[in-house]
Amino acid sequence: MELQQYGELLARLDQQQETVFRRDAEGVLDGSTAIESQAALIEEARHERELCRAAVARAFGAPADSSFEYLIPLMPEDYRPLIQALVEENNELLTRVRARSRQNHLLLSRTVDLMQRLMGGLFAAKGGSTYSGEGSLLGGRSNARRMYEAVG
Repeated sequence: MELQQYGELLARLDQQQETVFRRDAEGVLDGSTAIESQAALIEEARHERELCRAAVARAFGAPADSSFEYLIPLMPEDYRPLIQALVEENNELLTRVRARSRQNHLLLSRTVDLMQRLMGGLFAAKGGSTYSGEGSLLGGRSNARRMYEAVG
């Protein structure tokens, strides 16, 4: 079950990346919601796996917190390669999910940064006026220019 859920998450991360490339803001938001839901399903699957691992450990007389690395040699020989392959595939998929997640995070961070610079440039170019609570014009433009000169 966990393997299936990781596969679903990887597919959702791929979709999110595609929506960013298409500049589909609504799709990015929808995708983020779907990714959060999928992460919750993964947590459930992990919990279920941990319960099963502990039950297998108890069945072999091992401590309940025994790792699969410890448990696999205790299993019947016919099951060892199957369980080992399942563990390896799960770990490989988790590695791919983490890598894709980092890629998407970087991509989304760069997109937000670009938008902030674009918006900053638009407002600076127009000399956006700022008003006080009473409706009088504040000297925001000249203050912004002085701040830019001080920083830059």
